[in-house]
Amino acid sequence: MEVSEAIAARRSVRGFRDDPVDPVVLHGIVTKAARAATGGNLQPWHIDVLIGDPLARLKAAVLHKLQWGQPETPAYDIYPKELVAPYRDRRFSVGEAMYAKIGIPREDKAARRLWFARNFQFFGAPAALFCTVDRRMGPPQWADLGMYLQNVMLLAVEAGLATCAQECWAMYPDTVREAIGIPPERMLFCGMAIGFEDKEEPANRLRSARAPEGEWLRIWD
Repeated sequence: MEVSEAIAARRSVRGFRDDPVDPVVLHGIVTKAARAATGGNLQPWHIDVLIGDPLARLKAAVLHKLQWGQPETPAYDIYPKELVAPYRDRRFSVGEAMYAKIGIPREDKAARRLWFARNFQFFGAPAALFCTVDRRMGPPQWADLGMYLQNVMLLAVEAGLATCAQECWAMYPDTVREAIGIPPERMLFCGMAIGFEDKEEPANRLRSARAPEGEWLRIWD
């Protein structure tokens, strides 16, 4: 598979089969991804991969929090408090496109909340990844995390797997910390669902739009 093919094929999958993923394949993906570019070779990522009972216990713990309405202090603001156009419009559009695929109208708030809660079950994926980072690191090192995670997602495509990167896990940092033993000097950056795509899931028919290049690209010659 060409790199360009993997980039074109990668997308956020929100419905997985329960077929297990070979741990050897998972190990290969997360270790190969560490060739990501990183300023000063800091390699600031810390990765935990969960399958089987550890994953089941985490999902049960966060489900309990959701059912009893027990929010936690988020690790960080996932989006700016004042999200302006065009970024606000892009976020709104992709959300509405997804709910259209699964047939939940805007006025059905309860159904939308239930759908969002599926994030915290990794959309049924049999494997999950968490990325944490030392709290002393800054925005340049967070960019390094993104490059590592992009490598993971592209390598997963190459291996015939699907993924969904999930910053929403930053909403439950205490539950994740307890589940995987994150030391206090590190903070949770994101989670990621990994598995085999359920091609019958309507949400997986979504292909998010990309902004016209005229909105973000300038070439000087």
